[in-house]
Amino acid sequence: MFRKTKYKREIKKCLRTIEEIERKRSRSQSALVQAILTQEEPKEADVEWFNKYTGEITAVRNHMIEVRKKLESAK
Repeated sequence: MFRKTKYKREIKKCLRTIEEIERKRSRSQSALVQAILTQEEPKEADVEWFNKYTGEITAVRNHMIEVRKKLESAK
């Protein structure tokens, strides 16, 4: 019983973390879109930040998938 609660908390924590990282990523994403619309070369820093945050989001989502599987197997 305690494991289910622990897993549910972990999933909520992952969701909050993903939302936070997505907010950060949106800044660099908007800079990239602006560069594309003005047909300019995007700044390397914006590309690096976008890739960094995208990697972090993927890692947290993968962790959340694993926790969800554990939660399902605990039922």
